[in-house]
Amino acid sequence: MHELSIALSLLDLAAEEAARRGGARIVAIHLKLGPLAGVVKEALAAAFDLARTGSALADSELVIAEVPVTAYCPCCAAERTVVSVQQLCCSACGTPTPRILQGRELEVVALEIES
Repeated sequence: MHELSIALSLLDLAAEEAARRGGARIVAIHLKLGPLAGVVKEALAAAFDLARTGSALADSELVIAEVPVTAYCPCCAAERTVVSVQQLCCSACGTPTPRILQGRELEVVALEIES
């Protein structure tokens, strides 16, 4: 399960930042996650809970914001959500949309830190 290695990496990143700030407490790690990232949200949350147990970040929280898959629709000439991950078509007109704009994210966007 690669979600555990991702959770451990998130904790390492947060611990490094806490150390850089003189031992500040990490309250939360905020993450953007797209369905095309290849990570299962629930598995990552469970792995994070497991990985933080007994660590210096045992009280920290993982906040996951899900990002929809959007693509550029050449027919509508606009950014649109897709019908589904399996069917990359414009949700407005049904045109196939090969140019994916978002939905691959696995990105730390913020750390909530208490001094």
